Order: sequence, then C-alpha cells, then structure tokens
Amino acid sequence: MNEILTVSGVSAGYGPLRVLHDISFTINRGERVGLVGLNGHGKSTLFRTITGLVDWQNGSIMLNGVQIGGQRTQGPGRMTHRIARQGVALMPQGDAMFIGLTVRQHLDAGAFTRKAWSERHKRRERILDIFPPLRKLLNQPVGKLSGGERRMVTLGRGLMGDVKLYLVDEPSLGLAPKISRAVIDALINVDLADGAMVIAEQNLQLLEGCVDRLIGMHGGEIKGSVDSLSLHSEVG
Repeated sequence: MNEILTVSGVSAGYGPLRVLHDISFTINRGERVGLVGLNGHGKSTLFRTITGLVDWQNGSIMLNGVQIGGQRTQGPGRMTHRIARQGVALMPQGDAMFIGLTVRQHLDAGAFTRKAWSERHKRRERILDIFPPLRKLLNQPVGKLSGGERRMVTLGRGLMGDVKLYLVDEPSLGLAPKISRAVIDALINVDLADGAMVIAEQNLQLLEGCVDRLIGMHGGEIKGSVDSLSLHSEVG
C-alpha cells in the first residue's frame, strides 16, 4: 500500500457550522504536498479534522490502513492523543508554546512516546542540524526569542516524535520573506523516510518547485491536485 493517508467523503465543522464539504484526497509515502488556498477556506480545519480537534465530523480518514476518522460528535480532542501515537504530528499556525520554558524543554516535549524520549538527545541534535540558529539558544526561554526563532522551535518540536505524517500549518505566517524562505527550505530538507508531509500555505510562490504536488482548497472543498503553474488561476 502506497497511500499513507486516505480521506474519503469527509465533512466537518464547529457547532452548527459546516466548514469542510465532502473532502476526498490521498497522500502517498515519501510525498511532500502543498495545500494552498486563501485564509478562511478550510486548510486549518482540515488539519484539525485529521487530528480529531473539531466539534464533529463524518467520513473516513485512513492512516496506514487504520481508521482514525469516522463519525464523531464527542468533544474535540478526545481521540487526539491516540492519533498522535499512530504517527500524526500537527505543527499549528503561529507559535503554540509555553513562554517560560526553554528551547530545550520545548523540543524534548515533542519526544512524547517512550522510544522518542529514550532517543531525545540524538533527535534533538538532528533538529539542531535542521535549524542551526537554535543550537546556541537551547537554554533560552522561548519568550525571549524572535518570531523566526519561535517558529523553528514549534516546527522542531513536531519533528521530534515518531511521525509518519507531518501536518504543517502556515509555517510562514507573520515572518519576513527571507525567514519564510529559510523555514520552507528547512522543511523541504527533512528526511521523510517512508512518511509524508503536507504544508498548508497561502503563499503559493514559497512552495512552487519545492513540493511534489499542490492541492488547491476553496470554500471548504478540494479543488484538485495540480501542477503549480495551473494552480495560479485557482488561488490567485
């Protein structure tokens, strides 16, 4: 089986509001896929649906052949820990962190499984190779870091676990163009092994030529998996 994620007929929302409408797509092993679309069109909700963080959902979500979706009406987050242990890492928009903790503590927090925790020193070194500016900041509270440094910590924490599917939500949000480019380049150089990565971005130009394919999203619906040139007309 080449598919690592298969989403079939998924709708989801918050309270009475339906945000996603009958979403279907697949992600294959070894792929880096760009999920592109304007703000407010469902990219973050799609990631939250995959990780069980929306109020309700219908449809099938298969991770490595195991159902992690289905019909849910219970409170959001009640299944998220199980989904994470099956190999899904969500790197959310912005900088979701505890301001008083150090860079080292934040990175180690990403090693939440027994295997990852036992290998945290080696894994932390790998993260520091991916994001070299963090090496000299390990003992610094994250509240004292710049926006770009905080984003590297957030992404690095997500890379510390036993992950098969990385969901990276708007990594360039609020960053200067040069820093955004550096963050995207670092993500593109992550060794996926037999995993996959989906990067949600409004900035199409950041992903062009860097990902294997692009998926357009508009109004809570998938607009197709297309090459980067033809997508300009859909999301521009």
